[in-house]
Amino acid sequence: MDNTVKEINKDDTEVEFIHRNKVKSNEKTSIIRKYFLEGEGRTIALTSLSGVFLVISWFGWLNNTLPFDVAWFSILISGTPILHAAVKGFLRSFDIKAGVLVSIALIASIIIGEYFAAGEIAFIMMLGEILEDRTVAKAKKGIKKLIQLSPEMGRIRTPLGEKSIAVEEIKVGDLLLIKPGEAIPVDGVIINGKSTINQSIITGESMPIDKAIGDEVFVGTLNQLGVIEVKATKVGEDTSLSKLIRLVKEAEEKKAPVVRLADKMATVIVPLALIFSIITYMVTRDITRAVTILVVFCPCALVLATPTAIMAGIGNAARKGILIKSGEAMENLGKVDTITFDKTGTITYGRPEVIDIISLHEDCTEDGILEIAAIAEKFSEHPLGKAIYKKAKEKSLDIPDPLAFDVQLGEGIISRINDEKVIVGNVKLLKENKVKISKEEMKIVEHHQHLGKTVMGVAVEERIIGLINVADQVKNNVEKAISDIKNIGINNILILTGDNKNAASWVAAKVGIEKVYAEQLPEGKVKVIASQIKDNKKVCMVGDGINDAPAFARADVGIAMAALGADVAVETADIALMSDDISKIPELFVLTKKVLRTIKVNIGLSLTINFVAILLAALGIINPVMGALIHNLGSILVVMSSATLIKYKAII
Repeated sequence: MDNTVKEINKDDTEVEFIHRNKVKSNEKTSIIRKYFLEGEGRTIALTSLSGVFLVISWFGWLNNTLPFDVAWFSILISGTPILHAAVKGFLRSFDIKAGVLVSIALIASIIIGEYFAAGEIAFIMMLGEILEDRTVAKAKKGIKKLIQLSPEMGRIRTPLGEKSIAVEEIKVGDLLLIKPGEAIPVDGVIINGKSTINQSIITGESMPIDKAIGDEVFVGTLNQLGVIEVKATKVGEDTSLSKLIRLVKEAEEKKAPVVRLADKMATVIVPLALIFSIITYMVTRDITRAVTILVVFCPCALVLATPTAIMAGIGNAARKGILIKSGEAMENLGKVDTITFDKTGTITYGRPEVIDIISLHEDCTEDGILEIAAIAEKFSEHPLGKAIYKKAKEKSLDIPDPLAFDVQLGEGIISRINDEKVIVGNVKLLKENKVKISKEEMKIVEHHQHLGKTVMGVAVEERIIGLINVADQVKNNVEKAISDIKNIGINNILILTGDNKNAASWVAAKVGIEKVYAEQLPEGKVKVIASQIKDNKKVCMVGDGINDAPAFARADVGIAMAALGADVAVETADIALMSDDISKIPELFVLTKKVLRTIKVNIGLSLTINFVAILLAALGIINPVMGALIHNLGSILVVMSSATLIKYKAII
């Protein structure tokens, strides 16, 4: 038996050894495939190889070894994809792009024996393609992250008791039991119990919402406190989260791809080059001059003009903690004239804080009121109660345990402190416990509610002693950031939020924004943005929550506050701030405008060099090789111009 075990162990060891070797071999194969056989890695590897062959050809190192010019390898490696794309586009849809002219110049150079010139043109064009591809690559994982928010299981009530089933099996009309800390698996209506629900992923509301019998709840939202029984009203593809997913998909599809400037100009350049080349040949009867004109007419520097500037701009932004995912995003941002801001987590911190404490009697101090309220709320799990307790701890107040406490869901808390009944909560709870509130005191409550604050009364027995106002605080640097954005020249600024009108209006007034769209669900935000775009506005959406994802996708540019935002928001947005510092946004706008100006300079520079080279070619002063070298000079100047953007500092 021992021998058998040894044999088995020996076999297992051999199998494991073979398996490990296979894994290592597969890993090596995977690396080779990734960097040399697939996509961008393959293009970079082949283009680099093409460059090596050009260097060998230029110095003539293998002239006595090979029966042909080594530049042929560059022509085949870099030229074949260009020729294939040009022919394919031309035959299928008569698509005249920059590649058509390059292909003509390649073939003409080969015909007259200028192999180095042909290989050089192909190499420069492929280099431009690589730079551009690196700027437009964009991960699309947002939809997957949204889908993962939906719970996989739900607990339904049956005549035989509770039963956990897959979400896919839940039907309209099923009764579900949701306990504290659990996510709600479907859209439905509460038929029993009451609780506090965090539904920020759907509505973006800054505070959890108190819900009772008859109130709607949404899939993916979090039940924070009480046990509730929910009747399913929407399941599967009909739920609010599924609608959110569809909105992201539909809005993404509405985004038009960037059409490169070189391709736009190619419809003019191609026929112009051919005409100039034919006229030159007819006048001079010199085929070399005609081919040289085709070579110098090739928009090599023009192809590099945009991607190099964009790459430099993206690098500059990255050093400032700003991730720009594509050249299209940078181009569009430079044209923006309208900015829409989410409120919660973007303009505000996204968490409730005690704003002020109001004493309603001379014998009651602010610290005294806060201390009594903090003792009552010491064991509360409600965000408002936690905010009061946190404020008292910050002031180092003495907070012993209450003798008793009873949470009144959706209203507040009733506690006993020093054998006295203490109530902390809304006006409704105070009145239910026979606390007298005068007209003057009620006016104070209503005034602060109108300012967007959540007002909690503090009463001892039947006497109200003070008010504690809680709100989502505005970030310190927002007001200056909005002012800087206006100084740049963008004055159409909006707030889009799921919060109530009072809270939204108070925040807007504080930071200097005039236009407010409150109580907006995700589809409402999309509609507002679509309306702006319909009015020929270029819209940028700035937000941080999952509920902002459809708005990001619908806007011309989406900017996510990455530090506090959900992954799906960051993935769907075109630009992500790696911190929650909103003051980086005006800097970003200045940078993108500088990038667009640099692109225009690059294009002007490349065209000027082209036209001078055309004149020299027509006069017979330069040949195809010299023409290709002049193109190199143009490309170098364009890259140097773009490089100035790397350390550019925005001044507002």
